[in-house]
Amino acid sequence: MTKNFWAFAVASIMALSACGAPDAGEQPSAKLPAGERLALSPTEITDMKAVGAEITTRDSAEALARIPGTLVGLTVREGDAVQKGQQIGMIVDSRLGYETSALGSQVAAARAEADRANADLARVRDLYENRVYAKARLDQAVAAARAANAQLAAARAQQSASASVAGQGAVLAPATGRVLRADIPAGSVVAPGMSVATVTAGPPVLRLELPESLAGQIRVGAQLVVATGDLPEGSRHGQVMQVYPAVTGGRIRADATVPGLTADLVGRRIGVSIEVGRRKALTVPRRFVSTRYGIDQVDIITADRRLAAVPVQIAPTMDADKVEILSGVAAGDTLFAPSVRR
Repeated sequence: MTKNFWAFAVASIMALSACGAPDAGEQPSAKLPAGERLALSPTEITDMKAVGAEITTRDSAEALARIPGTLVGLTVREGDAVQKGQQIGMIVDSRLGYETSALGSQVAAARAEADRANADLARVRDLYENRVYAKARLDQAVAAARAANAQLAAARAQQSASASVAGQGAVLAPATGRVLRADIPAGSVVAPGMSVATVTAGPPVLRLELPESLAGQIRVGAQLVVATGDLPEGSRHGQVMQVYPAVTGGRIRADATVPGLTADLVGRRIGVSIEVGRRKALTVPRRFVSTRYGIDQVDIITADRRLAAVPVQIAPTMDADKVEILSGVAAGDTLFAPSVRR
């Protein structure tokens, strides 16, 4: 009986132990923290192309030398504001002074000749009226007086022309704007047509140079985004206002307007992303992406309902609150964003 009792007791304990042990194939479910979930699926977004742009103005005008000579003074420097027609420099040609003086002597000689001819005409006319000279003699005197007066007028015109050329030594601002370049020092010899200064004209714009392969994708009104940090916060978005109908060196040019853009740093190069069409992409709110040790990562929910950190490569989009995921995850994955990130 004792032997049967202990056998029964051992069998009962083993049965109870078998009932309480969990199934080896059954795994307990992990409990996720509170947060937001997002199932990835492709959406249509604006396709952006990263290019370089230069801050410039719609137009630029050159203050040119109109006569040869020596630049005796330049009253402006880079960055100065000027008004159209303002004198900004002076060119002097000493030869013009001697020429004007010589023409003044010719005017004096022509005036003396004209005075003599007019006096002869007066005497001949008086004698003609008293029947001393014939009509032919009067006509001869009239012709001589007219020739002398014409020579006087021609000499005066030449003198005025010479003085006018000397007055063209003044260098005038061709437009209202800001001086971009004025690097010719005083005392330099200049020739007609030489640029003395460059003046910006018109509103400031971003000038883009794009590969000619994008010629069919760039249009007036296309949106662009300025790279973070290149311009103030209010000058991040703009649009193309003009596409130039020519290809130079395999590049096409386009001008874009950006609110708040100033011409204080004309010629500065900045990075922009410009709209070139539409395409499918994986986009997520920026809050789903965290940066840990310099690497962008997202948390995905695995099949066993656990969180796994996955490194990803991201790119900006037209929407500042969203980013595009280029690699690391695929459509169908579920992202997780905890309520409070560590």
